[in-house]
Amino acid sequence: MRVAFFGTPAPAVPALEALLAATDVDLVAAVTNPDRPSGRGHRLTPPPVKVTAAAAGVPVWQPQRPVEVVAALAELAVDACAVVAYGALLPPALLAAGGRGFVNLHFSVLPAWRGAAPAQHTILAGGAGAGVTCFVLDAGMDTGPVLCAVPAQVGPDETAGELVARLAGIGAPLLVDALRGLVDGSLTPVPQDDTHASLAPKIRPDDARLDWFADATGVHRAVRAYNPAPGAWTTLRGERLKVHRVGLAAAEGSPGTVVALSADGPVVACGAGAVVLRDVQPAGKPRITGVDLDNGYRPLGETLR
Repeated sequence: MRVAFFGTPAPAVPALEALLAATDVDLVAAVTNPDRPSGRGHRLTPPPVKVTAAAAGVPVWQPQRPVEVVAALAELAVDACAVVAYGALLPPALLAAGGRGFVNLHFSVLPAWRGAAPAQHTILAGGAGAGVTCFVLDAGMDTGPVLCAVPAQVGPDETAGELVARLAGIGAPLLVDALRGLVDGSLTPVPQDDTHASLAPKIRPDDARLDWFADATGVHRAVRAYNPAPGAWTTLRGERLKVHRVGLAAAEGSPGTVVALSADGPVVACGAGAVVLRDVQPAGKPRITGVDLDNGYRPLGETLR
């Protein structure tokens, strides 16, 4: 089975490795985004898919736009293509060059959470729709027919980064089986029920500002959903404070006010209930524990905004 792989970040690597390990798969190309500046030095950094594919001797293509590889992909005469978090919409001309089709591994049980941030929105919604789906790409946003899906539970303190990493491992062998099933005809793509669809648009930094008037459970979910990126945040004394981890606490008070101190850190009142700041990061400084925040800032009585 001749397959081309489209993907870019670290969560795409387990699926790429599963395809490399499959004895019936001939991985003929890996298509990924161009190298991007990264870190304080803004050095060009190759995406994880490029690093893994190149180490395995797979030809790597890095077009500025996916449409640039239409002719090259057609020449490969692939049986199908695999897609995991490629990072750009694939145009119809490219989809038409993908043999039996492009099989996308998506990190939710479709039609729940169509879009760029399914794991984040899954956590915000309390875990509904968690899992992985393999489906055939069409011109819509995650609207194509489904080949297979596996539901999953979300841990009570699991972050979006942790959830995506776990789902990537669950989905990797599923994607290989979905490709086989599409190519040999043993799996029939089933149309999605659009009436049950929900959307998961990209999370932007402004979206990740904590709303202290929400209840404590909502704040706890938001912190987990926005970890690691873009990172939940609030302000303390007019300066941004990134919030990496919180725990639930039994306390009341004016929303956003540090109403008590605990063994794990400052306790902040929410619209209902409270949370403990366990792991935070003041602007321009490294991550610190909530206890260190208390020792360095003495925030009791302060209001976070």
